[in-house]
Parts: sequence; structure tokens; C-alpha cells
Amino acid sequence: MVSSFLKWVSGIGEAFLGIPLYGGLFVFSLGWTPLIAMLVLHIVTLIFSSKENSRYYGSILGIITSLLAWIPILGMILHVISGFLLIWDAYNSSKKKALV
Repeated sequence: MVSSFLKWVSGIGEAFLGIPLYGGLFVFSLGWTPLIAMLVLHIVTLIFSSKENSRYYGSILGIITSLLAWIPILGMILHVISGFLLIWDAYNSSKKKALV
């Protein structure tokens, strides 16, 4: 499933951006472009998840995170939570696919 792959990619990206100091420096050094890229990735993931009748709560939280991540501490916390939810959902989707 395409949505599972996209959840893995976006979840790992969110987890990276949630690393204190490193994630912030990465975002600042590229002029907030990573937040825009993650927003687009979350929207694409949401579309594929919807088409595949897969859970999409992680993508919605990712969209919210991308819009609010410019707030320093809140952004870090939201990145960590979004990353965890997306990776957890991707893992469960991959596990279900293996059982089928």
C-alpha cells in the first residue's frame, strides 16, 4: 500500500524534526522550507490514506503540526507526537498487510 510507505516516510521526517536543537536548526537553516515540504507530504499521505480506506489521523495531526511548528517548543512537541503516531500507524498497516 502506498499510504503505508508514505506514513513511514512522513513519520520518520516528523521524528527527525522533533529532535531538540537539530530539528530546529535544520528548519531554520533552510528558511522553514522543510515545514512546507512536510505539509505537502502530509496532504499527499492523507489523500492516499483516504483512497485506500486507511487511518489518516496521523496525517491530519501532521498538517496541524506543519502549520504550528514555527512556535519553538510547541513545534518540537507536535513533531514528536506526529512522528510517533505516523510510525505506529505505518507499522500496524504493514502488519495487517503481511497477514492478508
